Amino acid sequence: MDKSGIFVGGAMGAMIVIVIFTILIISPPESIKPEIKTDEIDANANKEIESPYSKNFSLIEIFEKVEPGVVRINVQRGDASENIGGVGSGFVFDKKGHIITNAHVVEDAKKTTVTFLDGRSYYADIIGVDEFTDIAVIKVNADLSLLQPLLLGDSSELKVGEPITAIGNPFGLSGSMSSGIVSQIGRLLPTDSGYSIPDVIQTDAAINPGNSGGPLLNMLGGVVGINTAIQSTTGEFTGVGFAIPSQTVVKIVPTLIKNGEYQHPWIGISGRDIDIDMANVMELEDTIGFLVITVIEDSPASKAGIIGSDKTIQVDGIDYSIGGDIILSVDGIDVRKIDDILIHLQRAKSVGDEMVLEVLRDSKITETTIVLQERPNRD
Repeated sequence: MDKSGIFVGGAMGAMIVIVIFTILIISPPESIKPEIKTDEIDANANKEIESPYSKNFSLIEIFEKVEPGVVRINVQRGDASENIGGVGSGFVFDKKGHIITNAHVVEDAKKTTVTFLDGRSYYADIIGVDEFTDIAVIKVNADLSLLQPLLLGDSSELKVGEPITAIGNPFGLSGSMSSGIVSQIGRLLPTDSGYSIPDVIQTDAAINPGNSGGPLLNMLGGVVGINTAIQSTTGEFTGVGFAIPSQTVVKIVPTLIKNGEYQHPWIGISGRDIDIDMANVMELEDTIGFLVITVIEDSPASKAGIIGSDKTIQVDGIDYSIGGDIILSVDGIDVRKIDDILIHLQRAKSVGDEMVLEVLRDSKITETTIVLQERPNRD
């Protein structure tokens, strides 16, 4: 899987080589009174993606409707004397006190506090974390009047160019709003987990350190994403921000609330997209598909007989691995590149499901069915 991207945790202004993917949290600490209580999980809370609105709202109207459901999250990572921590954002998911944020916001947290619009603060329990999608659920035993769940919009309906808005705590400035458009959808966001996050929303709405975990909203007032990262050379916003789509939230969050973790389906291959150079080397007619180079032992792909590359040739001084299967489609969906496989896994598949691969092998097209297993962690 793609490991080319870099997440830089915590501090502002971090820089790695030329381009980095920066996690959007900052570091002032805050002390708050404890108040935690374990409640039963509401399995039906906020499980549908819908909006009660039939028209677009102005930015002013959206802010007034949504602001009470957006929270500030302070995290202490070391001893209080060490002053190690960060500030991020989150939003209320249900009346049980569940709050959605980014996994990297609460990573290694010894103490997590949530502050609501009126300034009241509560300690939070970490209920579930999924590092593979950068989603976390925390829970507070707060006054019911403070728990104003945000409605989830449908990220699958987003169009490039559509106006959107982000609300959060950039640089610790609580309740800040920015606006822009959907710049692209279906992006693949590299992470330091060893796997990329698929189906990510790209936006030019200003997102800065402290915005992590806050909502990205459409003009109906629905949450269509969780702000998670920026592409930058300085650690500050330069016009390219990323958000985890609400489709992913709806799939992952209920399981995090119930089980504390989420099992991701996995094929067990690595390889490369077929570009024009690879197509010429392999004498292919089209620049579509994904070439399997490596098949991991005992993986679903291995058990199904998927073949990896078995030789390397050199053309113009460049080594090309060839001889492996070329995946042309999954469950009837055309594969132009690895993104298409990963998005289909994220949107439609679970551990134990079957998936039909159409592969090109030795100039012949065949179909192979694999049974998906749980994705292993990568150290």
